[in-house]
Amino acid sequence: MGQPNTDASHLNRLRDHYARHGVLPSYAGMGEVLGFRAKNAAVKLAQRLSLAGYLQPAPGGKLVPTARFFELPLFDTPVRAGQPQAIDGQAAAELVTIESYLIESPSSTVLVRVRGDSMKDAGIRDGDLAIVDRDLAPSGGAFVIALVDGDFTLKELRYQGKRPILIAHNADFQPIRPTGELEVFGVVRGIVRKLKGGLAGSPKYTQLGGAKT
Repeated sequence: MGQPNTDASHLNRLRDHYARHGVLPSYAGMGEVLGFRAKNAAVKLAQRLSLAGYLQPAPGGKLVPTARFFELPLFDTPVRAGQPQAIDGQAAAELVTIESYLIESPSSTVLVRVRGDSMKDAGIRDGDLAIVDRDLAPSGGAFVIALVDGDFTLKELRYQGKRPILIAHNADFQPIRPTGELEVFGVVRGIVRKLKGGLAGSPKYTQLGGAKT
């Protein structure tokens, strides 16, 4: 019986290393990170990962990650925000990268930090990062970054007849009706929020009264 293929596990450990250090280890360092005993094991692994499209050669003989290196599994089963639902931890329907999902045109895309709570009812909070495409033509119903009276604001763009108005998603804020020409900085394509909580290596379950929750 042959040895089990552990390339997927090695790949994930290399991904974690890259996330922490911003660079792939050398062949010698790869052996240390992955616990290889044989000197050529890292070379053979790198060759297999290169053939699979996860790594590619760079000037100087180094290996660098490809776009596929950063792919994450997208589970086929959606998670409910209400009643618990079983999720098959192995049922990944496809692999995607966050960049390919949210960014269609990197050259025209910028990140903008959200300040204030005028869009909180749309799920956009203070401190979020807005992914903004500056080349997209805004349409009614789009969330946009607009320049109004010398200040930038994130609002929903709507029209009353042919006149544009900017709508907040917070009852404490009134609509903005520009008196002159409205300048749209860009169209919001997505929102990124980093949640707090969780420790690396911590248990997956919290014990409450002796029961797993």
